[in-house]
This record gives sequence, C-alpha cells and structure tokens, in this order.
Amino acid sequence: MVEAVGSTLSAPRGVAGANAVLANDAETRADGEPAVGLPVPADSGVGGRVLVLNATYEPINVCSIRRAVVLLLKDKAEMIERGARHLHAESVTLARPVVIRLVTYVRVPRQARRRKITRRAVFARDGWACQYCGSRSNLTVDHVIPRSKGGSSSWDNIVASCGPCNRRKGDQLLEQLDMELRQLPRTPRAEIFIHVSAPTIPTAWQPYLAEAA
Repeated sequence: MVEAVGSTLSAPRGVAGANAVLANDAETRADGEPAVGLPVPADSGVGGRVLVLNATYEPINVCSIRRAVVLLLKDKAEMIERGARHLHAESVTLARPVVIRLVTYVRVPRQARRRKITRRAVFARDGWACQYCGSRSNLTVDHVIPRSKGGSSSWDNIVASCGPCNRRKGDQLLEQLDMELRQLPRTPRAEIFIHVSAPTIPTAWQPYLAEAA
C-alpha cells in the first residue's frame, strides 16, 4: 500500500554524533536539492519513529521517518527493517523504514552518555522494580547514601524504590538497617534511553535492543 505523508516529527534527543548526522542531512536530497516532503502515516504504530543503529549495529538513536528517508536517499544509511506500507512523494516511492543502519561508524562521545537523570530512566534501568525488595508497585526514587550524609544525585547513588522501603530506609545508611541492594546502581546503557523515548517498543526493534543488552 502506498501512502502520502504531510508533517514532520522532530527526533527525540539522542547521541550527539548521530544527531549531527541526522541534522546535517535533514533538509537535502541526494542531488543537493531540498528534500521531498514525506508525511508520516497517522497509523504507523510507532509514532513515525525509526530506530537508528550505528555501523556496528549498536542502537544509538531514534529519529523521524523523514530524517531516516533522507539518510537512505543519500546512501548514508541502509534499510534493515521495513514496514508493510510504502511512502510516496512526487517521484519517490519506498518502503517505510522501521530500523536503519548508518553506513559510516559514528563515534559516541563519552559526555553524550551523561544523560539527565529522570525517574522514568531510573525505573527503566532498574527493570521497573524496587531495588530493595523487588516490588513493582508504588515506585519512587531513593538516594542510597542520603543527601544529608553527603550522597550525590548521580546514577550510582540513585535507585528505584517502592514507597514502603523508601519510608523504612528514611535518612539512614543501609548498614544501619537490615536492608541491601539487589544490584549495584550504575550508568545505564544507551538503549535504556531508547526505551524511555518510545512509548512502546516495536517488535522489529527488539532483537537489536536485546543484542546490545
């Protein structure tokens, strides 16, 4: 089935190097002319988003369909997974991209991994479970070493905690209580932020996210 598209979705914040590639190529065709307007299907099922893999198949970003198409037309990416429907604009018709792979490796700067700490990102990193008892309900976040005792607001000191464990721990250290962590907190992998940025993870994306785990 061929579809015509109209509005462009902005890509969520991703890895800096990949974003630079996407931004530089977002408005030009392979012949240097302005890119053909490619609308996003209203019923695309993934909100018009495309998973971007590095040349090594590492998942590094999520972009809009339009940006993915421009990269494909300029031979800067290859189609790895495609949707059942097609996109049509003027003289261009191609399958709707679902997963693309950059042809040239994009170096991921270390600072790009220092993402903002959000509750949703902490929950996703910790498997949506309390890191003290394993409960999946009434989640909040907790500083392992309380801030009043010099604890920092960093990835390695913040964990998901259920309400009861959070209240029990209060402003005390773990060694003062009969409590222990199920696993040590750490900076999350890049694909965690893909889970956070996408409301649902399409089936076609899952093998590539699983391989990066």
